[in-house]
Amino acid sequence: MSELTCLELGIVLWIVHVLVQAAFAGSALSPAYLTGPRDQTLSPKGVLYPRATRALGNYVENFAPFAAADLGLMVTQHTGGWGATIWVLARIVYIPLYVFGVAWVRTICWTVSIIGLLTMLARLAGI
Repeated sequence: MSELTCLELGIVLWIVHVLVQAAFAGSALSPAYLTGPRDQTLSPKGVLYPRATRALGNYVENFAPFAAADLGLMVTQHTGGWGATIWVLARIVYIPLYVFGVAWVRTICWTVSIIGLLTMLARLAGI
């Protein structure tokens, strides 16, 4: 996939994360809390909503460096090889692994996404 396609998919993936979190919010928190100003912190019911929230946080942390490297590759007219594609595919797989608590495989998947990011950085540096 091209760097532009991977960036577009990365944004779509962010939307998917938000929708997954929202889907689990309904069963974890009261409607009054979800539609109100959320002045108080409530303890959500179950584990899926908190996991989806942490998965979204992890994605946001990792998307910023990906987007920077991807945009850098596009601006300098370098190609990222398979780096951007690896990052996107690993992050797609990461969502269900995190939400459903698949511990070791989730960590391996995250590591693969970092390898994709490092591949992009190496290509950006001309290595």
